[in-house]
Amino acid sequence: MEISRRRLLGLAGAGAAAAITGVLAGCSSTLPEPDVAAAGFGARARGTVSVWSRSATQTGMQTIIDRFHKVQSAIRVQLTPVLDAEYVTKLATAIRGGEVPDLVDMDDINSSLFIYRDTFTDLTPLVDELPYRDKLSPGHLSLASLGKKVYGVPFLADNSLLWLNTELFDRAGVDPDEATQSLETLQEALPKLTSAKDGIYAWTFPGNGQGALGFTFLPHLWAQNADVFRGEIGSQTGFIEKNDKLRTTLEFFRRMWRNKWAPPSCYADAATHWGSDFLAGKIAIFPGNFAVIKAAPKAMAAKLKPVVIPGPTGGRCFFDGGDNLCMPRGAKNPSAAWEFAKFALETAQQQSLPDGGYTPIRSDADTAAFRAKYPLDTTPLEHLDLGYAPRTLAYNLAINQADGPFLAMFRKAVFDGDVDGALSDGQAGFDRLLKETQA
Repeated sequence: MEISRRRLLGLAGAGAAAAITGVLAGCSSTLPEPDVAAAGFGARARGTVSVWSRSATQTGMQTIIDRFHKVQSAIRVQLTPVLDAEYVTKLATAIRGGEVPDLVDMDDINSSLFIYRDTFTDLTPLVDELPYRDKLSPGHLSLASLGKKVYGVPFLADNSLLWLNTELFDRAGVDPDEATQSLETLQEALPKLTSAKDGIYAWTFPGNGQGALGFTFLPHLWAQNADVFRGEIGSQTGFIEKNDKLRTTLEFFRRMWRNKWAPPSCYADAATHWGSDFLAGKIAIFPGNFAVIKAAPKAMAAKLKPVVIPGPTGGRCFFDGGDNLCMPRGAKNPSAAWEFAKFALETAQQQSLPDGGYTPIRSDADTAAFRAKYPLDTTPLEHLDLGYAPRTLAYNLAINQADGPFLAMFRKAVFDGDVDGALSDGQAGFDRLLKETQA
C-alpha cells in the first residue's frame, strides 16, 4: 500500500525472488537465544535497548519511547528507523553478521520470513503470562507464531475496511447496511450510487497500486475462507486457477470497470493519492484504512461509516496489517527489551495509537472514552476475530511487487476482460515464486 504502509519490499526486477531467497536462506541464526524463563526476566532491567522500527511507523514508536522515558529512568531506548523497502534485507544482513537489535518493530506479515528461519526468540512463556493475552489481535499473533510457539507480540494495527459516504447513499436511496452484505448486494447498489454526470462514482480502487490493492481486495476472499496461498509454509502452492471465490471477485471488479461504476482514474492509480477522490466527496465506497480517513475534514468525517469487507456471497474480513514486536536471537539486553514491549502494550499507550493513524491491537482498549474520542477507529476492535493475513514466505514477491503475479492477474482480468487467462497466468506465477522462496 504505497501511501499507507503496505509496501513491504522494494526489490524489483526478475532477479528479486532469488535475491531475497538467498539473503534469508543464509540468515538462519546460530546466535544464542535469550533465556526468557530466567527468574526476574523483563522486570527491573537496566541499560540501553536497541529498537528498529519501520520508517512508516517511526512517529508512533517514538511517541511510545518518549512516554517510556518519562515514567522511568533505568532503561533508555535507542530507535533506528529503517525504510520499509529495505527492512527485510537489512535485518537479514544484521542477523548474518551477528549484530542484531534487541527488539524489532516490523510489518506483521514479514514475521514469518524470519520465524521460519529460526532467527527470533521463542516468547511463548512470556506471552502466555500476559493477563490480557486473550485480548490481543489473533491475526497478528498468528503471524508471529509457528506451531504452538509464539515469537512476537502485536504492537499496532493497520486494517482495511469499506468506508461509506452515507450522504451519497442517502441521496441514492440505498441502505448502507443492506448494500454491503456481500458482493452480490453491492453489485445491485453500485449503479444506483453512480452519477457520472455529477462526477460521482460508486467505488474507487488503485488499479495499478499492487500493495493497496492486495490490502483491500484479498479480504473479499478471506471473508469466505478462501485464499491465494494453499498449504503450510515450506510446501505452499498458489490457489488461483480453481479458486471460485477469486474468480467471482475478479468478475465483480471487471463488471464494475466495464459498467463505469468506478472512475477512469482507477486504471493508472498507483495509490500515490489514495483516497483523495473519496475525501473530496466524489466516491460512495472507499476500500481503505483509518490512516487515510484520519485526514478527513470534520464535516466529511461526520458522513462516514466503516464496515468490515464482505465476501462474494457473505461473510466478512479485514486485512490484519500493522506491526509485531519480535526479539532477535542474540539480543544484548533482552530483559529490558521485554520490559519496553510490555509498556508498549499497556492500554494507555495502545489508546494513543489513533493519533498516528493506527488502531490498538487489544480489544479491551475499546472503552467508552476511546469510542467517544475516536469513533471511526473502533470497528476492527469490535470485530477483532474477523482480522486475517496469510502466513507465507511469498507475500511480498507475489502481491506487493510491481512485477509480481497478483497485479498482472488483476489487470488482465479487470481491464482486459480475460479472466481465464489471468487465472492461468496467476497460478503459474504464484507457484514459481513459492517454489523459489521455500527452497
